[in-house]
Amino acid sequence: MRFRSIAAASLAGAVALSTLAACGSSGESKNEITIAYQRNTNNNVRYMDNFLGTVKKQFEKSHPGKTVKLVPIQATENDYYTKLDLMMKSPRTAPDLAYEDTFLINSDIKAGFLQPIDSRVKTWSQWSKFFPTAKKSVTALDGKVYGVPDGTDTRGIWYDKRIFRKAGLPTTWQPKSWDDLLAAARQIKKKVPGVTPMNVYTGKANGEYAAMQGFEMLLYGTDDQLYNPQQKKWVVGSKGFRDSLQFYKTVYSTGLAPKPSAALDANIANNINLEWLPASKIGFTIDGSFTANNWLPTGGKPWKQWSKDLGWAAMPTQHGQAPGKTSMSGGWSWAITRQAKNPDLAWEFIKSMQTEKNAMAYDNASQNIAVRSDVAADPEYLKAAPTVKFFTDLVKYTHYRPAYAEYPKLSTAITEQQEAVTTGSSSPAQAAADYDKAVRDIVGAGHTTKVSGTKQ
Repeated sequence: MRFRSIAAASLAGAVALSTLAACGSSGESKNEITIAYQRNTNNNVRYMDNFLGTVKKQFEKSHPGKTVKLVPIQATENDYYTKLDLMMKSPRTAPDLAYEDTFLINSDIKAGFLQPIDSRVKTWSQWSKFFPTAKKSVTALDGKVYGVPDGTDTRGIWYDKRIFRKAGLPTTWQPKSWDDLLAAARQIKKKVPGVTPMNVYTGKANGEYAAMQGFEMLLYGTDDQLYNPQQKKWVVGSKGFRDSLQFYKTVYSTGLAPKPSAALDANIANNINLEWLPASKIGFTIDGSFTANNWLPTGGKPWKQWSKDLGWAAMPTQHGQAPGKTSMSGGWSWAITRQAKNPDLAWEFIKSMQTEKNAMAYDNASQNIAVRSDVAADPEYLKAAPTVKFFTDLVKYTHYRPAYAEYPKLSTAITEQQEAVTTGSSSPAQAAADYDKAVRDIVGAGHTTKVSGTKQ
């Protein structure tokens, strides 16, 4: 089971009881499949519900007598992972299909939760449409394929042009270094009182939003990284790691970011994207290409003016060193669980879901970056939002989390040290040392190195 605190696991288990009960009797019929997926904690964000509901109708019409049971898990991203684990552990509650974050594939294979689908994709005509990088994201260390990706993403900076004008900052903004980020935040604090200057995600409650979308957006803009692929060892003693924690100390101790009580709230992303940004209450935030899905007519906060009121910029490297920009990418996939009662029918549903038309509909609604060549070239996709080309172009600067079973544990260790620095309970140097100790405890001292190597 993934690395969780006892308290967090107990809480997630208690909250998940109703979900488990709802799924308990499913799959008993050979004519029914169950599908587990994340529903945003904000009830108004329903693009996944709408998409799956449409495909369910298509599927049941084209497969008479077959039934699709949707099992939404309403939770923050971190809690979703834990609740899904609980479901997949038991034959009674395991869904046939699970919405799987690709960075967890190897750890979920190790836990015995997923089954390979190599024989299925080899005979599927649509598999050739997927980009090689997308195929790689669902290929495990054993060389087998364990899912079908539905999109990818990149990350950058979303900034409020209205606030920038008031602060005397350019509305066509591209920071060149971390110092530029801090300078802009300080100017906003001075010239536009009453707004939060900036946001970079932090803390245990925010899981990968904090680890990947926050900390690693900084770290991978330094000369260091988490893992040395040449030595196949995890990096400790990293200056880039300490510098990234120092950035957290600077922004949170000087009032440039949300107050720690707000930043450590698991709903901080919803608060920023559904409330603060539309109401012009925050200067800029480091977030994903998918952020605009909140403001579409199908999103949680429809906002007609978002593309005029906001700007978007690439995340700079620490000192502006080559290549000058950095990003992080992830992506989600549809996986057949190890204990699926109807795996063949589940595969048929994946194929129905992943036609070109359906894939494009989902990417447009979710504001994901296409992983199929035919969708990526379609004019309808390219004109779906003004941000599509910008965030797609960031792929050339992007990095990926180390796709190893140990990563989820190390991600938790990162968020613990982020939180310690954010609250002021630990210095960056001490937090970095505590992280290094956690790495050695998790992977073994013999699997660590102080040499960063070539970035992934």
